[in-house]
Amino acid sequence: MIHFDVTKAGGAGHRSGLMRVSARLADGLRGEAMEVRWPTWDRATLRADDWFLTGELFSEEERPGFTAFLEKRAGRTAAIFHDAIPLTHPHITWPQSVARHPGYLKLLAQFDRVWAVSAASREELLGFWRWQGLAKTPPVEVLALGADFNSAPRVTLRAARARPSLLSVGILEPRKNQMFLLDVSEELWGEGLEFELHLVGRVNPHFGAPILRRIKALSRKNGGLHYHEAASDAAVTTLYATARASVVPTLAEGCGLPVLESLWMGVPCVCSDLPVLRENTAGGGCLPVALNDRAQWKAALRRVLTENTLHALLAAEATSRVLPTWAEAAETLRGALKT
Repeated sequence: MIHFDVTKAGGAGHRSGLMRVSARLADGLRGEAMEVRWPTWDRATLRADDWFLTGELFSEEERPGFTAFLEKRAGRTAAIFHDAIPLTHPHITWPQSVARHPGYLKLLAQFDRVWAVSAASREELLGFWRWQGLAKTPPVEVLALGADFNSAPRVTLRAARARPSLLSVGILEPRKNQMFLLDVSEELWGEGLEFELHLVGRVNPHFGAPILRRIKALSRKNGGLHYHEAASDAAVTTLYATARASVVPTLAEGCGLPVLESLWMGVPCVCSDLPVLRENTAGGGCLPVALNDRAQWKAALRRVLTENTLHALLAAEATSRVLPTWAEAAETLRGALKT
């Protein structure tokens, strides 16, 4: 039996990347995994042939008794590792996450198997363990996350739209770099380029307020800017249907699901040229741009908005390239946890 951890995901009221991973894998493992949300970890029990699988973040402080559970378990344990962003970018990460992360990474070393969501995040985890001098660590493989965020069939045909529209999906916070995107967009609007920019994402309660104020101020000046805070997957699907391109100017990612999800919808993606995102952009349909290079970003957005030949090429790549699915991710886990 697979005991699938939904301690946080089961009560979450939003769909962050971590929550989406838990929800979509739970769907894919349904019938072969039992969702668990143990109130106290001293009551958590595994039989010798059981697996405990988690895609959540945790610490001994948040889950009293969790360390003892790992040490005394009868069954086996597996985890999905997302990223080390709280350690690599502490100045733009929730203080609680920064404080939790070193202990979380050490606890991962006590698991029997770990899957990282990208090759880049795998190297971050292994590097931390080497830095800590841990003598015993589990094998770490890469798990390709699904592009099919909305459970809908893949879009393979894109219709041209009269007014070009850009879509950026992600929580409002410095890491997602919406301030930079707003600055670039304002300059393009000031130069007479006509387009719409749709931002989708909840507000980070620790860092997001200044970004929201900037959005409101700029939207009063330009009617092409639209903000959607609590958009459902259906609403996001509708926005993708009218988007000429998606925009991901992020500073750091564990995987970069918005890139994959855009490609699933047949929408080309203009994104930061980060090593982790290259794992997804190399197959086509994307226009990588140097991080925070305003001139290059202005040129790239102008091109994707105005050059029909380039856009048609990117759209053709987006709709034809191979993309991973959540069913395949669940099957990878299912097969491995049966051994």
